Amino acid sequence: MRILLLADAFNSLTQRAYAELADRGHHLGVELVTRATPLAALVPRHAPDLIVAPMLTTVVPREVWSTWPCLIVHPGPLGDRGPSSVDWAVQQGAERWGVTVLQADDEMDGGDIWATADCPVPDVGKSDLYRNEIADAAIEALLTAVARFAVGTHRPEPQRTLPADRLLGRPRPRLRQEDRRIDWATDPTETVLRTLRAADSAPASGTNSSAGPGSCTAATPRTPSPGAPAHCSPPATARSAGPPPTARCGSPNSARPAPRADPLPSSCPPPWRSATASRRYPRSPPPWRRPTAPRAPGATSATTRTDRPDSYGSPSPAAR
Repeated sequence: MRILLLADAFNSLTQRAYAELADRGHHLGVELVTRATPLAALVPRHAPDLIVAPMLTTVVPREVWSTWPCLIVHPGPLGDRGPSSVDWAVQQGAERWGVTVLQADDEMDGGDIWATADCPVPDVGKSDLYRNEIADAAIEALLTAVARFAVGTHRPEPQRTLPADRLLGRPRPRLRQEDRRIDWATDPTETVLRTLRAADSAPASGTNSSAGPGSCTAATPRTPSPGAPAHCSPPATARSAGPPPTARCGSPNSARPAPRADPLPSSCPPPWRSATASRRYPRSPPPWRRPTAPRAPGATSATTRTDRPDSYGSPSPAAR
């Protein structure tokens, strides 16, 4: 069949779908889609028998899905809808998840079901889960859906007719920044880990830059590395009396320490560089840069040919 892939990017899942479908003899085309892409004008150029969207966050226009059959790969189990399905699965600690291949319709993620596959959810980050367990389930469901479409006799199941015990998911909104906030004072470790794993593609989304609940500020004094020059050690008069400051997370009274009044000299080597790190060992020059004996005036090299014909086959002046 002639299959057109629509995707936001040619990511790992799109590449895997391309390879798996090509190995089964299908002729594939790819269109990377943005909100400004005129799909209604691009799709007719490919004349596809089937459109597959392995990773698409934009809406397929009615002019496209009403003319060509369009299968959407949604990273959620039956009944799940929304743009943050994998985020919710990781943050809420789901033990199993799934992927559903459905037909594009007026309602987002509400089309008829062509195939579905489930997968476990290990204690890993969202990106790791997406590239492994979710990708495996997506390819399994996609190949099943394409095979059913090729037969021509399979009829997809409308979601509204499915019994409630088969609908493992439900419509969910986008996971917002407020939903990722961590309460460092009350949240247990498991909740903190799940929140961070669900936001591994958006670092620091579970923290707040301001001091207060939900923030984490740390102040640790810099100590010179062993073997550093004596002038690199901070003078004792610059430190206040009492124990050194320690990291305090989530405390309303935690504040950033005042900047040092005595910055370390710029000549102080960093801690990871030892005294021998800057030592340079002599290295012999490459063969093409080695010095050679001077050549006498008028002498020719042993490799110089005087009988070599010049361009277009005429003998050189030396051979004449």
